[in-house]
Amino acid sequence: MDREIKFRIATEQDLERIVEMLADDALGSKRERYEQPLPNCYIKAFHAISSDPNNELVVACCENEIIGVQQITFTPYLTHQGGWRATIEGVRTSSSERGRGIGTELIRWAINRAKERGCHLVQLTTDKKRKDALRFYERLGFKATHEGLKMKL
Repeated sequence: MDREIKFRIATEQDLERIVEMLADDALGSKRERYEQPLPNCYIKAFHAISSDPNNELVVACCENEIIGVQQITFTPYLTHQGGWRATIEGVRTSSSERGRGIGTELIRWAINRAKERGCHLVQLTTDKKRKDALRFYERLGFKATHEGLKMKL
């Protein structure tokens, strides 16, 4: 990485760029609504995330441009002797930046943040259709140790 990437907590002013990145891939384009003005559902979700001390919406910036995003949720559990887990969701890099190591830096930052928060485990999911993403996460040390299930409501 030849450029300095800085990470910070997202602000509401970043929301349009974040939604743009979430919508800018094959699966995201089918489920997100990147429109101007942004639909209110994104603003409501942002406020819920930003007001929760166990959620962090983090952007990666190069100079003044947002080039990546991820959400980290910290969850206490009774299992593992009351241990905390970090769940990484919504990882995206700008389409113009893909393949330049931004995703790796995002995930490494999230792992370090989880350690700072005292988590004993970092977990994430990726859609089974995202074969490249699965290989990417495995290269970073993640293991497919569990079978995940979801139910749309």
